[in-house]
Amino acid sequence: MPLRSHATARQVRLGSELRRLRETVGLKAREVAGLLNSTSAQISQVELGFAGVSEDRVRRLAAHYACDDEALIDALVAMATDRTRGWWEEYRGVLPPVFMDTAEVEYHARFLREIVITRIPGLLQTPDYARAVYSYMNPELPEEKVAPRVEYRMRRRAVIEGDNPTPYEAIIHEVALRLRVSDRQSSRAQLRQILDLVEQDRAVVRVIPMDQDGFAGSGASMTYAGGPVPRLDTGMRDSPTGIAFIEAESQLDRLRVLLRKVESASLDPVASRDFIHRLAKDL
Repeated sequence: MPLRSHATARQVRLGSELRRLRETVGLKAREVAGLLNSTSAQISQVELGFAGVSEDRVRRLAAHYACDDEALIDALVAMATDRTRGWWEEYRGVLPPVFMDTAEVEYHARFLREIVITRIPGLLQTPDYARAVYSYMNPELPEEKVAPRVEYRMRRRAVIEGDNPTPYEAIIHEVALRLRVSDRQSSRAQLRQILDLVEQDRAVVRVIPMDQDGFAGSGASMTYAGGPVPRLDTGMRDSPTGIAFIEAESQLDRLRVLLRKVESASLDPVASRDFIHRLAKDL
C-alpha cells in the first residue's frame, strides 16, 4: 500500500491511538512488526498516519495489545476503513490543511460544543461577518484568497443545517455579541441569524453577560467534538501556530471541566435567546 502524501488529523489520530495501545503494554515497534510479519518502519508509518491499515490488522493489533474495549476497537476499525471524501477536499491546495482537518473533525463528531469570548463561532457566522474577520486579520489578503475562505466557512454549517444535524451548543460571551466587526446592519443580521438557528433547533446558545460575577475565563475559547467513545473526543484550541488538536485523555478531562465551569457562568438557553433579542433590538 503506497504511503500517503499527507495525513489528515483523523488519520493521525488513528495512528496515535494505536501507538498508545502499544506503549501501554510496553511493546516496541519492532516486536509488533515481528508478530505481524511486517517491519518496524511500516508500523511507524501506520502510527504516524502515513500508511493505511486494514480492519483485520487493527483487530490483530488490539488483540496483541490486550485491548478488550470492543467499542473502542470498533471505532478504530471505522476510522481505518472510512473512505469519506467530504466537500472540504475541494479546498485542498487552495486553503491551508488545518481547514480540511477542522471540517473533517466536525463532520465525524457525535456532538459539538464551543466556548467563544471575542468572536461569533464560525458555524454561526454570516458571510458578511466571516468576510470582515478574514479581511481584518490579514488586510493584505487578496480577494481571490478571501472568497474561498468565506465560502468554506459557510459550507461548514452543513453539520448543523443538514437533514441529520449534529447536536451543537455554543457558549458565547456578550463581548462577542456586541463587537461590530463590520457595521450596524451586518451586526444586526448576525444576531438575527443566531436567533434563527436557535429557533430552528439547529443550535443551543448560552450567553455569558458582561456583568456576570466570578467569570475569569477570557482565554477559555475552544471547540469540543464528541467522538464515538469518550476516549476519541477531540478538543480544538487556537495556538500561536494555528489550531491545536487536543486528544490526550488528561487534557480532554481538563477541557470537560472547563466546559462545565463556563456553562455554570452562562444564562440558560431561554434567557440567552431573550438576551440576544434585546441586543438586536437595541442596534
